Amino acid sequence: MGKPTGFLEIARKDQVDQDPKSRVKHWQEFHEKMPKKDIESQAARCMDCGVPFCHNGVQLSSGASGCPINNLIPDWNDMLYRDQWEEALKLLLKTNNFPEFTGRVCPAPCEGSCVLGINEPPVTIKNHEYSIIENAFAKGWIKANPPKTRSGKTVAIIGSGPAGLAAADELNKLGHTVTVFERDDRAGGLLMYGIPNMKLDKWQVVDRRIQLMKDEGIEFKTGIEIGKDISFQELKLQNDSVIIATGSTLPRDLPVPGREGKGIHFAMDFLRLNTKSLLDSELKDGKYINAAGKKVVVIGGGDTGTDCVATSLRHKCESVTQLEILPRPADERTADNPWPEFPLVYSLDYGQEEAKAIQGEDPRQYLMMTKSFDLNDQGEVTGLNVVEIEWIEQNGRKIPQEVRGTEKKIEADMVLLAMGFIGPEREAFQEIEFDKQGNITAEYGKYVTNEQGVFAAGDCRRGQSLVVWAINEGREAAAVCNDYISNL
Repeated sequence: MGKPTGFLEIARKDQVDQDPKSRVKHWQEFHEKMPKKDIESQAARCMDCGVPFCHNGVQLSSGASGCPINNLIPDWNDMLYRDQWEEALKLLLKTNNFPEFTGRVCPAPCEGSCVLGINEPPVTIKNHEYSIIENAFAKGWIKANPPKTRSGKTVAIIGSGPAGLAAADELNKLGHTVTVFERDDRAGGLLMYGIPNMKLDKWQVVDRRIQLMKDEGIEFKTGIEIGKDISFQELKLQNDSVIIATGSTLPRDLPVPGREGKGIHFAMDFLRLNTKSLLDSELKDGKYINAAGKKVVVIGGGDTGTDCVATSLRHKCESVTQLEILPRPADERTADNPWPEFPLVYSLDYGQEEAKAIQGEDPRQYLMMTKSFDLNDQGEVTGLNVVEIEWIEQNGRKIPQEVRGTEKKIEADMVLLAMGFIGPEREAFQEIEFDKQGNITAEYGKYVTNEQGVFAAGDCRRGQSLVVWAINEGREAAAVCNDYISNL
């Protein structure tokens, strides 16, 4: 520990962002890099606590607590404080294949479980992770390092999201020949088309990592859909093992009257087409769902809802409203949300911050349920009929109940459904067993499906979750897969 009294002397200092009104005019990342001396000073706040909860990931009632990939956070914080950046990088890469992704899009459950966070603002762990890896790329420390020998064993990975990429990276390091299959035209899965460019740059960040993996010997086959371009059985026959890492891609729908109306879209269709058009033509081809001049209503919270708000604002929508069925979080931790659980407290994410700057208020309306959509004679959506709800306990579980007399209409000519996902698509995997939740049946830690030599990892196995959990599962599934093919 470099500075025993650092947490007493130094206040938390966050990364500076561009002004919300300015950044909505472009699609680039908007975080300003923190000066090196400030990062080292912030690292001195790490307490070297007796039990560092930050680097041990567990799933608690409020979500993830600590780091699911067990980043050695106190150790590399100490290295940063001592100006030993290359040593910090070595420690970071021991546990995290892609710090440039997690340092941007992870909600930082590590910070939620930081011991300092019990009575002070926690250590800026996420920014340190981002800073270590970006400094390393800038200094030329990150270079392709293909394995010196090959095992002669082949593995096919279906899906190039974070779980698939992590599994591919680990297996390639072990000398196996890895081929990643992706049905989209670009590799990256969720990282490429599920997260907007201003949050995770595709050219400078995602493509940079994909190219590095190609240089290390991993083959990416894009535009190939399993079950259509090649059968799952054929893929099995051609390889020693297969890892399914397709993610959770079936969106939750809202089956209410008027749902068939024009202008009502799934959030991921909206986000995917926008990013593809941006990459293909800088939105000049018009092949995306345009919110320009429209009254947009986003149904659902979470990261996807926030991304829809931010994307709509960059299209120059007339207005954007976000409806959430859950209550507004408290301003501080409540008694039933103690440390080290993930803090369920009110905050403005980047999209809501931008909406507030432009519209004057947080766009979210809480405890709202949509009853139906209004359509005009052309079948186009013109509004929503909503009602306030309260959560009541019934048979040991909480259910929503309408509050009488609170019905109202909200004008809209575009509605985006961002209510999460219900599991992976299964048409291509008729031989694979699925559980009651609609996910692939494979025990956590084992990742073995009912088909010999076939493993599953990430959201297709665990359900919709965080990028960092996907990396965790990809790494662990790779280890299990390696044990299997090494004994063939």
